[in-house]
Amino acid sequence: MKVDDLLKPFPIKEFHPFPRAMMGPGAHEMIGPEALKLGFRKTLVMTSGLRGTDTVHNIVESMRYHGLEVEVYDQVESNPKDYNVMDAVAQYTETKCDSMVSIGGGSSHDACKGARIAIAHDGRNVNEFEGFNKSENPKNPPHIAVSTTAGTGSETSWAYVITDTTTDPDNPHKYVAFDDASVTSLAIDDPVLYYSCPPDFTAQCGFDVLAHASEPYVSRLNFQPSLGNALHAIKLTTENLRAATWNGEDLPGREGMMYAQYIAAQAFNSGGLGIIHSISHAISAFYDTHHGLNNAVALPRVWAFNMTADYGKFADIAVAMGIDTHGMSDERASHAALDAAIQLLRDVGIAEKFTDVTKDTYSKNRLGTGPTKYYEGQSVIKGDDADIDRITNHVLGDACTPGNLKLCTFETVRPVVAHCMNGDLDDLIG
Repeated sequence: MKVDDLLKPFPIKEFHPFPRAMMGPGAHEMIGPEALKLGFRKTLVMTSGLRGTDTVHNIVESMRYHGLEVEVYDQVESNPKDYNVMDAVAQYTETKCDSMVSIGGGSSHDACKGARIAIAHDGRNVNEFEGFNKSENPKNPPHIAVSTTAGTGSETSWAYVITDTTTDPDNPHKYVAFDDASVTSLAIDDPVLYYSCPPDFTAQCGFDVLAHASEPYVSRLNFQPSLGNALHAIKLTTENLRAATWNGEDLPGREGMMYAQYIAAQAFNSGGLGIIHSISHAISAFYDTHHGLNNAVALPRVWAFNMTADYGKFADIAVAMGIDTHGMSDERASHAALDAAIQLLRDVGIAEKFTDVTKDTYSKNRLGTGPTKYYEGQSVIKGDDADIDRITNHVLGDACTPGNLKLCTFETVRPVVAHCMNGDLDDLIG
């Protein structure tokens, strides 16, 4: 028998780097001075624009006050597209910038991370770097990531997610690139910047956090340094998401979610993810829906799918969610955790299945009018047999799937996807 046959899927586990971080109310006021300390002179700011707020304007003007030259690329879309990345690369190169600042959530940070990798490789297309540590030049522009949502934790992780629009319009592809060279130079997390995040996005981002925390805790990697952070992030999310959602200027709630999203990302950074994320990537590839929303719909179904493989782990999650499990079997405690997750989803007002998601929750982007037509004319998620099949196939090719607790095949994953599309959450309540 070959050595490879004897080894488990993840015999050697790697602890990936984190950037330095500044966290807490007022941290964003340090961007200018910190940029100068990092050697910034002419900076490209990448953002979605955060329209309706003055966040970008205030940060850019503060940077200029400190003597920095600033260019702005504010066309990053939700589920950032390869053309967003490459447009930013062109602007960075043409304006002779030497550094980057991303302002926003995971879309802005991920697009910026991808742009840095492309810049370091003479403008090669970002899609060439899908996979694990595909970059060859570790030196790329310094990057300060400023978060305005409590969700992805992209400001501290080695991952970035891009939608490849060069693929077949009937089979769009959203991928994860993991690259140590993409880690930012400095993360800025300031809960005051979250105040303007509306309730629906706050709730959806919060379920991204719960997915980031729970998936590494039950991952096949079983990476011990990640487990404590994972459980604590579950605890913080359970305690703070309701207040952050329904009272956006509740500082303890916003700060609690700030820490939850940060340490949840540190948990998955080395501890891995699973098919909550794989399903989310697939749905947004085909429908461009919000990543956190997708995670929220998928999470209860994937917990129910996985828990039979390790009731003990899900019993631990129940305790982290504040459930008194004394006298419960691990199986019963696992079901109590699932019930609590469903209740949290309902309390913060998230759609319960994908076919309930309406067009007004989709991103507004150029794909409907530009050269690619992935989302043109689609009013709702179909959820028919063909849709379930194509989503399932995308899940099986996703980089997060190998870490899932339970082994994934088309036959085992398809029912999970089908329930995400059309199933009733009451079916899962124990």
